[in-house]
Amino acid sequence: MEELKQLHDAVLKGDAKSARSLTEQALAAGVPPIRIVNEFMVPAMNEVGRRFECNEYFVPELLLSARAMKAAIELIRPLLVQGGIEPVGRVVIGTVKGDLHDIGKNLVAALLEGGGFEVIDLGVNVPPEKFIETVRAKNAQILAMSALLTTTMPAMKATIEAFKAAGLRDKVKILIGGALITQRYADEIGADGHSDNAPGAVALARRAMASA
Repeated sequence: MEELKQLHDAVLKGDAKSARSLTEQALAAGVPPIRIVNEFMVPAMNEVGRRFECNEYFVPELLLSARAMKAAIELIRPLLVQGGIEPVGRVVIGTVKGDLHDIGKNLVAALLEGGGFEVIDLGVNVPPEKFIETVRAKNAQILAMSALLTTTMPAMKATIEAFKAAGLRDKVKILIGGALITQRYADEIGADGHSDNAPGAVALARRAMASA
């Protein structure tokens, strides 16, 4: 139906008001929620990611598209739960203890939701104990940590060590990100992977689920 093509375009353009309205129309017309997600929202966010990789989109455009997607997914998520439809995976995400930056983390969380993941966002300044408690309680397959400062990067290592001590390290994939994070650092602290941008984080999470 035409509303769904328009929904795809609204997400691409970052038009949150239209994205929500078009989603409401599609649901009222009886379109299955999972079809809206898989056939229109996920492809739209994949295209957003492609444009970002090709330098056609930049962070402001990513943020707008993520906001539009979020406006639509808020209507769809409860229906998916009611229908017993399982998410692609369950991700606990947060910025590590001592770090209050959240723009990048928020963007990754939004794109993960658009990619079909259930996301539990713990916010900023998250201590290792909170990560462990939530991963255990939610039975999450992925932990995604963000840090923007060199002074807070060691908190990532501390969190991974805490997961080892808690006997949970082999039960969760740990992914890290932030402007200063490199693959070398990820390898040094024992993370399962890293990404330096939000679309890449979604691809990384999908690969993590495939190897889980």
